[in-house]
Amino acid sequence: MADIGGRTQTLHQRILNDIEGNIVSGQWPPGHRLPFEVDLAAQYGCSRMTVNKVMTQLAKSGLIERRKKSGSFVTRPQAQSAVLEIADIEQEVRSLNLRYAFRLERRQVRSATQADLRALETSQAEDVLAVACIHFAGERPFCVEDRIINLAAVPGAAAEDFSKTPPGRWLLGEIPWSAAEHRIHATAATAEMAAMLGVAKGCPCLLIERRTWSDAGTITYVRLTYPGETHSLVARFTPASR
Repeated sequence: MADIGGRTQTLHQRILNDIEGNIVSGQWPPGHRLPFEVDLAAQYGCSRMTVNKVMTQLAKSGLIERRKKSGSFVTRPQAQSAVLEIADIEQEVRSLNLRYAFRLERRQVRSATQADLRALETSQAEDVLAVACIHFAGERPFCVEDRIINLAAVPGAAAEDFSKTPPGRWLLGEIPWSAAEHRIHATAATAEMAAMLGVAKGCPCLLIERRTWSDAGTITYVRLTYPGETHSLVARFTPASR
């Protein structure tokens, strides 16, 4: 019995590793239906109970969703962002064990419009840099970044093309910020946003608006739009002392 138990445990880990590898690598994308338990048992030459234990473990870890009478499906990983932090989007993606990439969609230096001044909440900006890019998790769009940078506060940004370094990461490494504001909304994807995110028009989205300031004034205003089903926000706090 000990030998059998040892073989079963080793086989359990092998099946688990194989399925996790297929999911994390993207070979089995979100929504992919896994083989039925009876077929996996036949494939690995084990009992269905061994496969069932593997599937239970995968479901508890959030990698798969088990649907009655339909089978088991790869879940869409959900990212979590801390409300009071300015996170690097690449780190958000890598925390999901997915490959990160981004694509610059547009970049324009222009005279500040009234809309830019309102967004930046300043009257001091003369020229701004408007940048938009799409961040990817694996092969799928993760979020759209639409940003205005105040060139009066960050003149060096005018020389950056942002084709290799995302503007958010560049700003975090380039200029210290002293204050930040987050505004969080639910919104519906416009036709343009839906095309960029690869979702249907009107799809529920999570919109984070952020402003950051330094001693030189407003640094940047950015809109980060995420498909609503793939992102959540977390606030961790302690009670005030009495």
